[in-house]
Amino acid sequence: MAEAGRRGRRHGAARYSALALLKHGVVDHPWAPAWRTHELKRTYDVVIIGGGIHGLATAYYLARNHGITDVAVLDKGYLGGGGSGRNTAILRSNYLTPEGVRFYDRSLELYRGLAADLNFNVMFSRKGHLTLAHSDSSLRTMRWRAEVNKVCGVDSEVIGPPDVQRLVPQMDVTDEARYPILGALYHPPGGIIRHDAVVWGYARAADSLGVHLHQDTEVTEIDVSAGKVQGVRTTRGDISAPLVVNATAGWATLVADLAGVRLPVQTFPLQAAVTEPVKPFLRTVVVSGTLHVYVSQTARGELVFGASVDPFASYSTRGSLEFTEGLAGHVLALMPGLAKLRLLRQWAGLCDMTPDFAPIMGPTGVDGFLVDVGWGTYGFKAGPVAGETMAECVATGRPPELIASFGLDRFAQGRLVGEKGAAAVGH
Repeated sequence: MAEAGRRGRRHGAARYSALALLKHGVVDHPWAPAWRTHELKRTYDVVIIGGGIHGLATAYYLARNHGITDVAVLDKGYLGGGGSGRNTAILRSNYLTPEGVRFYDRSLELYRGLAADLNFNVMFSRKGHLTLAHSDSSLRTMRWRAEVNKVCGVDSEVIGPPDVQRLVPQMDVTDEARYPILGALYHPPGGIIRHDAVVWGYARAADSLGVHLHQDTEVTEIDVSAGKVQGVRTTRGDISAPLVVNATAGWATLVADLAGVRLPVQTFPLQAAVTEPVKPFLRTVVVSGTLHVYVSQTARGELVFGASVDPFASYSTRGSLEFTEGLAGHVLALMPGLAKLRLLRQWAGLCDMTPDFAPIMGPTGVDGFLVDVGWGTYGFKAGPVAGETMAECVATGRPPELIASFGLDRFAQGRLVGEKGAAAVGH
C-alpha cells in the first residue's frame, strides 16, 4: 500500500491551547481553517464513503495507527451532516451481549481520552445512565444486563426506587404513578458529548495527517471487475482505488447496491426534540424502554428528548406532530414538573437497522469493498471503536477480534448477535 514515507506525517496543524488563544486574541491573528480543501486526485489507496464520525474516525486511525494517509473521505453533503449531526449524543456501554459490551466499552474508553488525543474539546460529560424498569419482566432484563456487564468489567448495577429518587428528585417514583418504577439499571460511566465537536475534531486530526476530506462529492457508481473493487465514480470525477469503505449509515443499502452487495438492512427515521434552556437539574441520562423515551440535559440547559424509530421504513428526515404529542405525554408521565417547558425544535435522522440490532462490519463478497453499517440507533456511541477496528481491518485485511462477531456472513450462517434487549430505545 506504499506506506513508506507517509507514516505518522503531520501537516502543521496549529495546536489549540490557552497560550494560543491568548496569542491570537492579543495580536488579532486569524486561526487557520480546521481542515483544508483539496483537488480530487485520480487515485487513492483507500476511499471512504461517508463523512460522519465513522468515516472520519476510520480515516484518522488509518493515518495515526497504520501510517496509511493516501485516503479520501467523500460525502455528498457536508461533514457530519447525516446521522452524526442528528443524534442525541448519549454514550454508554451497558449492552446485553458480551460482544456488544466489550465493543462499546472500548469506545467509551476512547471517548474519555478523545479531547487530549485530538487536541479538541469534545465536551464529554460523565453524567451516568439510568434505564428504568416498569415491570417485573423489565427488571429481570436489567438484572441480566447488569450481570453480563459485571462479568465484562463494566460498572453497572440494578438499583431500587429510593436510589432512583436520589439521582433524579424530579422523577415520580410513587405507587400512584401511571407507570410505577420498580427499579433501574444504573451505569455511572455513561454520559453525553457534543456530537459536532467530535466530528470536527476527527476531521481536523485526519486532515493534519494528510487525509483528503471532500465535501459535496457524491458517489454515483462503484466500479467492480471480476469480483474486485477498481474505484468509484463521483459527481466530481472518477477515482481509482483498490479499497472502498461504506460508512454511510441510513444510506448504507443504496451505496452497497452500487457494488452489487445486498445488506439485510432497513432504514427508519428516528426523531428527537429539544426544549428551551433551563437551570441544570437533571444529573443523569434517563431512559424508559416501556415508554419509548429518553432524556438528557445539555451543558446549556436544554432538555434533549428522543424515542424509538418510526414504525415504517422511510428516508424522510421531517418531524411529525404525532411524535411530539406522544413524546410529551410519556415524558410528563415520568417527570410531571416539566409541563410548562416550551419545545424549541424537532428533527429526524436515518437509522439502518439489522435483524439482530448489531452492526455489520468488515469485508463483503466483493474483494476490496468493506462495510461499517447497520448501526441502528446507537452508531454515534460506537464511532471511535468502529473507526479504530475498521482501520485495522483495512490495513491488515483481517477483521480484529473485537468485531469478528459482526461480519456480514453471520446472517447466512445463523450466528445472530441478538442485541435488541439493550438497543431498542436504549440510548
